[in-house]
Amino acid sequence: MQEFYIMDDHIRLHAKLEMPEGKEKCPLVIVFHGLTGHMEEEHIVAVSKGMNTIGFATLRVELYGHGQSGGAFKDHTMFKWISNAMTIIDYAKTLDFVTDIYLCGHSQGGLLVMLAAGMRADDIKALIPLSPALVIPDGARKGGMLGMTFDPNHIPDVLSLGPHTIRGNYFRCAQLIHVEDSIRKYPKPVLLIHGDKDEAVPLQYSIDASGQYENCRLVVVPDDNHCYDFHTDIVVRAIQDFLTETDR
Repeated sequence: MQEFYIMDDHIRLHAKLEMPEGKEKCPLVIVFHGLTGHMEEEHIVAVSKGMNTIGFATLRVELYGHGQSGGAFKDHTMFKWISNAMTIIDYAKTLDFVTDIYLCGHSQGGLLVMLAAGMRADDIKALIPLSPALVIPDGARKGGMLGMTFDPNHIPDVLSLGPHTIRGNYFRCAQLIHVEDSIRKYPKPVLLIHGDKDEAVPLQYSIDASGQYENCRLVVVPDDNHCYDFHTDIVVRAIQDFLTETDR
């Protein structure tokens, strides 16, 4: 395992690269966490290890304002995360061992990889959004998210997001995101995974998105929540099967 930082516009992004055993060249999966998350969460580590087991390298990265990366949480926006993702994809393309690049992200990271894949369809072989937080742009436009409410036409400069403070710019940026535009621009294979007891993002968002993609498989994890606390094994197996098929 290699641990290092990737620079994006003077912000240090904490990264860990893990290689499968006995491979000199192999595909790489870039793995992103979600809102308030980090790269060492159990579900992030589990899916990454599952990918390594079947011969895929993984690059886990903590994004602006999260984990050991630079920037303050309260200042982060999806636009900053999109910039991070573009820089990380550019970095991955410089790695000599990489045969193909895949994207995987959980929650807000799932929304991020859906946006990034549409922007970089030529570079991304397949896409794996996990419980993608499509509720974020929808909630920003409607004025409600994760229990908070606000006037979407007059967003306060600072809001409370659970125990965290976040600037209104987070929601102002999210209002401008229309993920359906990115979905239309990504015709390659997509694996969408979502728990049917997700308490943060209703399953219907992924059902709707799966129908909009040209080439998408939706796996619904029974009796599981947003972070797959009960059936991570189902998530890992679904990802392994999908990656094995797309790598042929």
